[in-house]
Amino acid sequence: MDGRKPADLRPISIEVGVVPVAAGSACVRWGTNHVIAAVYGPMEAHPRKISRQDRAVLDVRYNMAPFSTTDRIRPGFNRRSREISKVTSDALESVVLLEMYPRSKIRVEIEILCAEAGTRCVGLTAASVALAHAGIPMTDMVVSVASGKINGVVICDLNKEEDNYGEADLPMGMLPNSGDLVFLQMDGDLSPDEFQQAWDYNMEAGLAVHEIMVQALKGGDS
Repeated sequence: MDGRKPADLRPISIEVGVVPVAAGSACVRWGTNHVIAAVYGPMEAHPRKISRQDRAVLDVRYNMAPFSTTDRIRPGFNRRSREISKVTSDALESVVLLEMYPRSKIRVEIEILCAEAGTRCVGLTAASVALAHAGIPMTDMVVSVASGKINGVVICDLNKEEDNYGEADLPMGMLPNSGDLVFLQMDGDLSPDEFQQAWDYNMEAGLAVHEIMVQALKGGDS
């Protein structure tokens, strides 16, 4: 609907250092999505009962601002935000070297200021850039992209209309240096061939997004 070809990404820009009080932060504009991620810590884990003797605790919180969509969202965490926080944390734990900070906590705040579609993918990508900007040791950065199907055609990087009225979507989180998968969800039905096409779109798009992430960290360090 916006003139892109099936394999095209929406416009993406990334800026780091947007939250001065945080250890690291990133702002990602992806289509009309506008997401800020901020990292705090490592810090002492509170309450103490959550602390781990052999590693840090990664506390990830995903939240959509009440004004982020046309329908006002009730402030505070809900079932969806808790679910996305959990899958985002699981994906990031696969790359963050938490064992370097025993008995501590690293807090990651993801705020969706404007939501179009694929906010969990944008949030995960923004959090990964923010962690890198904070200097938290990682084996790789996580890049997340969602492809899907609308009118029987598999397309990359669904926008709002394509996400709302499409027949399926496949958000994925991958490690660009190794090609490993750390996050995968699917809503709707895809044939094996359609799944493979969506997979290939996501992998190719992930490499392109990774280049933008690296350039932001190289040229925009605050």
